[in-house]
Parts: sequence; C-alpha cells; structure tokens
Amino acid sequence: MEDIEDLVVGAGGAPPGFRLPLSSVGLKPKKKNNNPTKPNAKLSQIPGIQTIYIKTFGCSHNQSDSEYMAGQLSAFGYSLSDSPEEADLWLINTCTVKSPSQSAMDTLIAKCKNAKKPLVVAGCVPQGSRDLKELEGVSIVGVQQIDRVVEVVEETLKGHEVRLLNRKTLPALDLPKVRKNKFVEILPINVGCLGACTYCKTKHARGHLGSYTIDSLVGRVNTVIADGVKEIWLSSEDTGAYGRDIGVNLPTLLNAIVSELPPDASTMLRIGMTNPPFILEHLKEIAEVLRHPCVYSFLHVPVQSGSDAVLNAMNREYTVSEFRTVVDTLIELVPGMQIATDIICGFPGETDEDFAQTVSLVKEYKFPQVHISQFYPRPGTPAARMKKVPSNVVKKRSRELTSVFEDFTPYNGMEGRLERIWITEIATDGIHLVGHTKGYVQVLVIAPESMLGTSAIVKITSVGRWSVFGEVIEAINHINDESSLRNNKPSQAKCSPCSNPVESCACTREPEPCPCGPESCGDCGPESCGPTTYEESSVSRNSMFAEDLNSRNLIGWLLRKRKNHVHKKVECEIALGSMKKQEWAQGSMGEWGVVDKALLVGIFVSFLTIMALLIHLAVRTLASN
Repeated sequence: MEDIEDLVVGAGGAPPGFRLPLSSVGLKPKKKNNNPTKPNAKLSQIPGIQTIYIKTFGCSHNQSDSEYMAGQLSAFGYSLSDSPEEADLWLINTCTVKSPSQSAMDTLIAKCKNAKKPLVVAGCVPQGSRDLKELEGVSIVGVQQIDRVVEVVEETLKGHEVRLLNRKTLPALDLPKVRKNKFVEILPINVGCLGACTYCKTKHARGHLGSYTIDSLVGRVNTVIADGVKEIWLSSEDTGAYGRDIGVNLPTLLNAIVSELPPDASTMLRIGMTNPPFILEHLKEIAEVLRHPCVYSFLHVPVQSGSDAVLNAMNREYTVSEFRTVVDTLIELVPGMQIATDIICGFPGETDEDFAQTVSLVKEYKFPQVHISQFYPRPGTPAARMKKVPSNVVKKRSRELTSVFEDFTPYNGMEGRLERIWITEIATDGIHLVGHTKGYVQVLVIAPESMLGTSAIVKITSVGRWSVFGEVIEAINHINDESSLRNNKPSQAKCSPCSNPVESCACTREPEPCPCGPESCGDCGPESCGPTTYEESSVSRNSMFAEDLNSRNLIGWLLRKRKNHVHKKVECEIALGSMKKQEWAQGSMGEWGVVDKALLVGIFVSFLTIMALLIHLAVRTLASN
C-alpha cells in the first residue's frame, strides 16, 4: 500500500490538538466482514471508551512524544493501561537508532497481530522506513503528527488503516500530557539536527533542525512549574544546535529559562545531549549556566571514538582534541561537573590502534557514565555500505571497553559528605527513593514517599559503582514554591541569571546552601560558595525525621546496619533495573554476616531474659502462697 498522507484542503490543516472531520484524514478502509456482528460491536466503535496500551522505545524525546499522545487520548476519554492484554488497541512508539530496538518492535508488532489487536505505530521507524514489510496493514503516526493521534486511533478502532507522516510545522508544546513521572517534564526544544553522521538513521526520521521559539519554551516552563514539576529535562537530537535555524542560540535560551525557575531551587533544569561542534563557541556561557544553583552540573557529550580517523569516517565534524577542549573547559569552570559520553565499538574501518586510542581516552577521563554500543549497520545509511569489522572482533572490543569502564570507582571519596539532593522517583526495588545531587549523582535513600518532589540534605553513608546511598539529615522547605502552587501560578520571584551563578541569586531572599555540599567547600574554593554556611541555609528540620532520630534503639541500629550490609547488592540490581522488592528481601536474608549474627544473638538474649523474669515472678508468687 502506498503512503496515505493528509488530504486537508489548505496550507496548514487543523490547529494542533483540533480533531478534523473524518473526510479530512487519509485512510484506507478495510474490507467488511460478512460474519454476523457481535452484540457489542457497535458499542466498541464508540470513540473514547476503549483502553489503550502504549509502549515506548528509545530516547527521552520519544518518551515526551508518548506522554503527549497519552495526554491527548486521556483527555478524549480513552483509558490508559500498562497491561497489553487488557487493552483494546496498542500504540507502539518506535526507535530506529539501533537494530535491537527495531527487532524488539518487530516482535511486539507480531505479538499484537497474533492477538488480533488494532495497532498504531509511531516514532522514528515508520517515519524513516515507511515501506517496511512489518508495517503493512498498520496505522502510522509520524513524529510531527503526534497532535493528531486521537484521529488515527479512532479510525483504526473502526477498522481503517491511517497514515499521517508529512508535515512542515512542529506540534504545539501546550498539548495535554500524561507524564510517566509527574515530577519530571521532558521538554523538546528542537527536532532534527544539522549533522550528517554516516551511521545515523534518526536524521532520516527527525529531519533537518527545527527549533521552538524561546517564548514558547519559556511559556511551557512556567506552565509545568505551576503543575508541580521538579525537574525539567531539555531534550532534542542535538541540544547544542538549538536556535541556529531561527537566529538564536542555546545560551540565550538557557538564560531565559533559568530566569523563570523558582529562586529556592525547588525545580531543577537538566540540559540534554549535545554534540561537541555546536557548543565549542559557547563553552564559557554554558559553563556559567551549569554553575547556577538551579541547573544540574551534568552534560551528556558523545565522543563515539577516541580516533580522529574513525571520527572522520563517521562524519562527526570534530576532532578528539576539540572534544577534549569541551570536557576540560567544563571541568575547569564548573565545580563538581559530571560528563557522560557515548562510544561505538567496531565502526567500519576501526583498527586495533583506533580502538586503543578510544580505550586510552576513556581511561584518562574516567567518565562516570559511558554508554557503550556495538556498531549496527542501519539500512539506507552510508556506513551500512562500508566494509565491516568482523562481529567477533566487535564483541571482543565491546567487552574489553565495558570491563575497563566497570573498574572505575567514580564516587569514591563521597562517603561522609553532606549533599543536597532532589528526590523524584521510587527505585525499582520499591524500598528506596531516588534523588540526585547537583552533579546528577544518583543517591538512594530510605524515606517516606511523601518526600517525592522535595529536596533534602543527606549524608552519604556508602558508595557503589552506579550510585551512592544516603541518610536524610534535613528536609528543605520550599515556601515560595508551595505558596505559588496553591495559587496555581508560578512564583513572581524568579531566579535571574547571576554574574556568578554559583552564589545565591540577587533575587533570592534566603541564602542557598553550597551547591557542592557543605563539607566539600574547600574543593571549589570559598569564592564559589560565597558567605553561605550550612547553618545559614534555608533548611528546616523535618519533624518526621526528628522523631525517628530520637526513637533510635539498639535493635533499630542493628537493623540499619543490616541494610547497609546489603547496599552494594541493592545498588547493582537497581542499576540493572531488574530487581523486585520480594527478591531483594529473600536475597538479603540469605546472607548471614556479623551484623546478622549480632542481631540474632540480641534477640535470643532478650528472649532468655524475659523468660527468666517470668520464671522468677512465678516462683516468688508460689512461695508467697
């Protein structure tokens, strides 16, 4: 079947979020079934009463698209379910970056067809490879048509096949949205990119750079802050390229957004992935933003290879030296700066020497996060036609680099430090809450769920390979933020871009705690932290934790020690995302260490003491009688 595009008369079609009449949507009616209709067949075709299952593959931009589609479907009356078996229709949002992601999509599509469920496929795969055999007979929503998902779902439920792919305007940012995490807003600032990497299929799907205006993005920021969002993730295929198509740049946008954030740093900003070429000329301005108390000191900068020859074959448009300039400058100018990067192992033409240079680069910087991928040829890309490195060599290099990376201990030295963290989610073990430091180091704490969406001062009690564990010392009250939420509007006092953003903003009524932690001010120098001290910071004791601290006893102390004993195991399993609460409990009880034995002996001694007292009382009672 040929692609069926929009048939709307006129230039722009319908406004974002507006449902078009049925005649305005290109569709291919399926053949009528001559079998007698079931009694509830007509009822099942009433739009807005069915249940939708949404599965998302890929990046944070894809996740944001899914949240927008979920919001529109929910607003129209559809129910959302995490169970595919319960759903009346499946919506799969796909990723074309790697072969495994597309293979998982193929498996899910086959499963859906076997279950005879209506299916809509969205995302980069149908947009970039619309003629795939797997997509035959399937409705499709293009990456710039997500604001019309309700129409596509409605027609698909009626048995029609709909394809909406072409469009020249960006979806609006103010569409209804159902966030996966209500405290985190994933904000797309642009689509597409300016690059032409030889291995990349995403460019085929997302296209050339298209940036949202600063006004529309700032407006969205104000809206989500009023909704109670505590983290804003800027997302795109290349954050650094933002605005080059509309005559602005990334630092201008960042300063505009930062000026709207609450002055108590109750809402934090995380800058998304950026390739080296487009931030080289703005490094000092970006470093200034990253020093700001309302911005995480974290940046994802993919290098892909430590060899200039491989980078040239990839058409990455920068050298290893330029990547070093980016990393060195940010580390020098931003206290506690954390850099994540990406590596592709076994790119066509990569020699042993090329790979050795990559390993050397990773060893030199000891990045706390490295996303290691084997090269996967994507159909239609120049790299797919290049001579491949043998698969066994690719796998060997991937294993070697992974081994090197896993030997790093990036969080050694943090134990005992006090850090401010922002808590936004529950860990996969169902026991810990997940927070992040200003450097975006993951901190696992045991605390009530009421602390979700808040920030706190924690003491780091132990460190693992992928995260650290902490104990909540102080909960931070966000008075300005809470009052603004009650009024359903953002606080009038904004956090302005300061000349030295590490210090408290000029508009901040109360001093901010040192962003690098009160015990580590010596590492970044007193000029970075300003006159603010831990006692002067806007921190109040949380009564719940005060009561907990006052009620400690020997058994409680032993139980806390017991938890510390299994922290390393918990941390590893949380990092893999595969641990369940019951499995954790069973696994931890299977390990009997010194603390376990002490706890058991204490209970046994207590039991004997009680029994002795009861016997003594019984004997005295009998003697007196």
